[in-house]
Amino acid sequence: MNTWPVQDAKARFSEFLAACLSEGPQMVTKRGTEAAVLVPVQEWKRLQAAARPSLKALLLSVQARGEIGIPPRGRARRRSVAEIG
Repeated sequence: MNTWPVQDAKARFSEFLAACLSEGPQMVTKRGTEAAVLVPVQEWKRLQAAARPSLKALLLSVQARGEIGIPPRGRARRRSVAEIG
């Protein structure tokens, strides 16, 4: 993976993009620290598909469905004002 300082990636974006498409992911550094990676869209889609399921997918899945232990209404005893104060 090639590393590009952010200034070079900005100034030579067409070359940066061409390198990404022909050679694969390209690292961008900011002040010498890794900041971002430019990846081809096919790689991005593969990574997204391999990622953990979304919250929406989890909530709609069969594993998310089950009984929740909520006590029936009306069983709790209400406290009087004298007990609270």
